[in-house]
Amino acid sequence: QVQLVESGGGLVQAGGSLRLSCAASGRTYIMAWFRQAPGKEREFVGNIAGNSGLTYVGDSVKGRFTISRDNAKNTVYLQMNSLKPDDTAVYYCASGGTGTSAARYNFWGQGTQVTVSS
Repeated sequence: QVQLVESGGGLVQAGGSLRLSCAASGRTYIMAWFRQAPGKEREFVGNIAGNSGLTYVGDSVKGRFTISRDNAKNTVYLQMNSLKPDDTAVYYCASGGTGTSAARYNFWGQGTQVTVSS
């Protein structure tokens, strides 16, 4: 069982930046970020492999969001730049899975709210 704790959410104006963190209680392999806006399905944001550090981000955030990790701290980061109001959502980190479907991940954090004002 892996416990995940997100932090770093908040309110930011459009065009601004935020960095989210997700600390894991143990070593993980692939870690992913998802987001869920009210009334919408959980959306894949991106993921990062444990050993290679290879990342993959979704089309809706490509060029604006980057994912990184610090394996010594068992922590993954989501740097979000050029934020738009459409990025408003609860952001979750996940592990124990692979791919872009939320159903394929076994462990989830509690989520952190990101609100982008216009």
